[in-house]
Amino acid sequence: MKSMTRTRQRDEMTPEQKTLRRKEFFINNSLYFFLIAAIVGIVIYDPRFLSTASIVNILSLSAANLPLALGIAGAIILSGTDLSAGRAVGLIACVSASLLQMAGYPNKMFPSLGVLPLPVVLLIALAIGGLIGLVNGFCVAKFRLHPFIVTLATQLILFGILLMYLMNGNNNGQSLSGLDPSYTQWITGSFLKIGGTAIPNYVFYSIAITAVIWFVWNKTVFGKNMFAVGSNEEAARVSGVNVTATIIGVFVLAGVLYGVTGFIEAARIGSNSAATGLNYELDAIAACVIGGVSFVGGIGKIRGVILGVVLLRIIFVGLTFLSIDANLQYVIKGLIILLACAIDMRKYLKKR
Repeated sequence: MKSMTRTRQRDEMTPEQKTLRRKEFFINNSLYFFLIAAIVGIVIYDPRFLSTASIVNILSLSAANLPLALGIAGAIILSGTDLSAGRAVGLIACVSASLLQMAGYPNKMFPSLGVLPLPVVLLIALAIGGLIGLVNGFCVAKFRLHPFIVTLATQLILFGILLMYLMNGNNNGQSLSGLDPSYTQWITGSFLKIGGTAIPNYVFYSIAITAVIWFVWNKTVFGKNMFAVGSNEEAARVSGVNVTATIIGVFVLAGVLYGVTGFIEAARIGSNSAATGLNYELDAIAACVIGGVSFVGGIGKIRGVILGVVLLRIIFVGLTFLSIDANLQYVIKGLIILLACAIDMRKYLKKR
C-alpha cells in the first residue's frame, strides 16, 4: 500500500518538482557519490586495492574503530559529542598493556607483578572507561554544561594522567611493549582465513559488540529514551523520561565501549605510548557524520555508523595506495567532516 502511494505521488509531480527532487537526492547523497568515485579511481590506479588481503585489512581496521564510533555516536545522538574518547582509549590501552606484559620482560613496568588474568584486566579496562563516561555524563547532566566543553576538559585531564602513569615503576615514560603472548593471541590471533588471509579475532568481538549495541538502541527503553532526549530534551522530560539518568547512561555506555577499544588496541598495535589514541575521536566523529548520525540530535542508526566507519577506512587505505602524504590525509579528513556536517545541516534546515 505504501509503495503504491509513493508511486502515485511521483506520477502526480510536475517535471519541475521531479527535477528538484532529483537535485535534492544528488546533493544529500553527494558524499557517497564522491566516495564511490574515489574508490573507482583508486582501483583503476592500483587494482591491488580490491585484493583479498586489502579487503581484509580494511575490514580489520574498521572493526578496531567500530566500538569507539558507536560510543561517540550515542553522544552525538544527544546533540553533543565526546572529544575525550581518543585519550580515554590511549589511557586504557596503556593500563592494559602495563598489566599484561610478559613476566620476564626486561623493561616490564611492574617487575614484581605477574601477568594478570585476561578477564581481570578486561574488567579493569571497562571500569576505567565507565568511570570516565560517568564523569562526563554527570557534568553534562547535572551542571548543564555542553559536552564539547566537558569532554575537552576531560581530554586534557586524561592526557595528563596518562603521562604521569607512564612514569611509574621501571617504565620512565617509555613505550609499553613485550606483551604476553596469551593476550596478543586472544586479540590478534585467527581461527578463520579468507583466500589465505587471516581474519583477526577482534573482528568477531567487534561484530558481537555491535549486535549488543543494536539491541540496546532499538529494543530497550533506554535506547528509546536516548533518541527522545536527543530529539527534544524538554519534551522527553515532560513525557516522564529521566533525562539525567539517560544522559549519564549514554556517556557511561560510551566509556565502556572506549574500554573495549583500548583493551583491543593495546594488543593490536603491540607498543603503546602517550601517542596511543591521539585523534582517534576525529575518525570516529567523521565516520558517524558520514553514516548519517546528526548533530541536530535524535537521528542515527547502527548500520549508518558501520557504513561510515567502513567508507572512511576505505578512503584512508586508498590514500595510502595512492602514496598520498600522511600529513595531507589530515586535511582530507577535515574536509570530509566539514562537507558531511554541511550536508547534514542542509537537510535539517530544509525540514524546518
